[in-house]
Amino acid sequence: MKKYICPMGCIEPQSEPGNCPVCGMKLVEIEEKNHQHHKEEDKHHSHKAEDFLKKFWLSLILTIFVILLSFDFFNLNIISLRSSAFSLLKSTLSLIFSSIVFFYGGWVFLVGGYREIKAKNPGMMTLISLAITSAYVYSVFMSINNFVSISSRSNSYGFASSNFFWELTSLITIMLLGHYFEMKSVSSAQRALQEIEKLLPDKAELENGTIVSLDKLKVGDIVVVRPGGKIPADGIVIEGKSEVSESMITGESKPVLKEINSEVIAGTINGDGVLKIKVTKIGEETFLAGIKRLILEAQKSKSRLQVLADVFAKYLTFIAIGIGSLSFIIWILLQKDLAFALERLVTILVIACPHALGLAVPLVVAISTSLAVHNGFLIRNRLQLELARKVNIVLFDKTGTLTTGKFKVKEIIAVEGDKNTILQIAASLSQFSSHFISQGILEKAKEENVEILKVEDFENLPGRGIKGKLNGKVYFLGGDNLLKELNLTPPKIETISTVSYLVDENKNILGIIILEDEIRKEAKEAINELHKMGIKVAMVTGDKKEVAEKVAKELGIDEYFAEVLPQEKVEIVKKLQGINVVMFVGDGINDAPALMQADIGVAIGAGTNVAIESAGIILVRNDPRDIVKLIQLSKITYRKMIENLFWATGYNIIALPLAAGILAFKGIFLSPAIAAILMSLSTIIVSFNALRMKRI
Repeated sequence: MKKYICPMGCIEPQSEPGNCPVCGMKLVEIEEKNHQHHKEEDKHHSHKAEDFLKKFWLSLILTIFVILLSFDFFNLNIISLRSSAFSLLKSTLSLIFSSIVFFYGGWVFLVGGYREIKAKNPGMMTLISLAITSAYVYSVFMSINNFVSISSRSNSYGFASSNFFWELTSLITIMLLGHYFEMKSVSSAQRALQEIEKLLPDKAELENGTIVSLDKLKVGDIVVVRPGGKIPADGIVIEGKSEVSESMITGESKPVLKEINSEVIAGTINGDGVLKIKVTKIGEETFLAGIKRLILEAQKSKSRLQVLADVFAKYLTFIAIGIGSLSFIIWILLQKDLAFALERLVTILVIACPHALGLAVPLVVAISTSLAVHNGFLIRNRLQLELARKVNIVLFDKTGTLTTGKFKVKEIIAVEGDKNTILQIAASLSQFSSHFISQGILEKAKEENVEILKVEDFENLPGRGIKGKLNGKVYFLGGDNLLKELNLTPPKIETISTVSYLVDENKNILGIIILEDEIRKEAKEAINELHKMGIKVAMVTGDKKEVAEKVAKELGIDEYFAEVLPQEKVEIVKKLQGINVVMFVGDGINDAPALMQADIGVAIGAGTNVAIESAGIILVRNDPRDIVKLIQLSKITYRKMIENLFWATGYNIIALPLAAGILAFKGIFLSPAIAAILMSLSTIIVSFNALRMKRI
């Protein structure tokens, strides 16, 4: 079985290809049978930022000694001793210190390069390992030549006695420091997953007082959560009342009141009350586990810019090797100076290292995913998040999105019989429906202590209403679309509220129920902000025209579509698309086709339901202002990606020609150490630029 590992050894072997979620490098393929071999021989598996810091400090100390021992290069003349013994000691110490830095500090780069070459996927590690190996082998050869020269008082091999030890050690030390800062930055970006894993408590208290580990919990267990305690599993409150902090899950800063029949989420923190909770979901079925899966999926999925960056990084590797080899040959032919030619080769390999390019987009993706989670946005499709910056029309489903969806019965008109009977039949039919109107009717029946009757042959009629059999008789409950289907004419009622009709099997209208839905206070603010961004706002609803017109006028909506059946919403989305980029915002239940058709499908107010397959993006809260934040996040993410790609590649335009020695005749060229500084700075700038993404 194939496994995929990070060349840097940041993570455990993965079962699927992709990019390392820690350093952004492309995972390379290994055979599983070799995994134990890798694990035993590679002591640098699962690197942490602290590992690079330890390597850096030791390498830095040794590098300082190597530089001091190479004082002749700087013409410091600190030590005037010219004896053969001192020269031999100096060369020996330089070789020993440099070898320690090469094999200890540079080992991770050598192993990474080997893995890339073995996987036939050359990249950053290939370039670095070639550069430091070339410099080391040449320097060792020069040291041996120097030893022989000192012993025989002649240059045995006919070469100058210069070496690259100080450049080699400086190069490795600078790269270790750069990788340390990079991994600290990426670790910070990866906190979303780490924080989620820390949210759950270690133990749970059962109703009988027994303390058990979470893996012992079963669906149906009753757990007790005391003040300040963490809720161990998803469930329903069966006793008690308390305010629960859900900010770490939904982004909602205010505590949410939980009472009997309220849903609670694993990992949230209880307030001052004591809650008894019946467990409904455990382990991988919990809302928290669902969020974790979505985060991992979002970080694995690639944006268009990342695909482009990966392709460019691959070509840059081959270009660097090609230019470096050509430069080496040209300088050998021009100057017959092996040291200078090799220095040009090493400098080019280092300066062209595509590490920053490989990190530029994945790091932004990790941070934007973390920001999304903190704001209650769950990204199922990263390409939709990327496209959201181009949205010019947002189409809202009215009920439950722009309005609260909490319908209240305003009036009951009994055409036949009495109001109580009308309410009883309507509520009995509504008990199996999750529609907002049905819930409003049920709430009214509860207030009036109306008995709910047994219903048979219940059937949902999408976009029209519901039907069922009570006491052997068939009844219908629905709006104007239901009456049209039954070939009935709606009675004239002076109201702009939502109206439901109770109809019997003989097509007699028995009663009329008038309901009102409250417009969300946040909706007006959201629409105003969208208008400021130059985005057109439209609304679609199955409600009658008068209701739609009232809501549209009050909120300042540009266009509305009324009396629309669920299946007709798709056609409206198609109609709006044309040359526009359309975002559809719905509840994710009755809007699946429209969500899938839209360029960006957003399920809003999903609560604990993260399994909405039709939506590319899920918003946990039911707050229209989150749409504005979502678009802002898309724009910020894209801008940071572009900026990072510039910082990762822009310097190469000037640095590569200088590294090749194009201005060497004027005494202007880059040394390997300067190349390492530029390459590391590029990586560090990319990391810090991504981390500057502000909270939206």
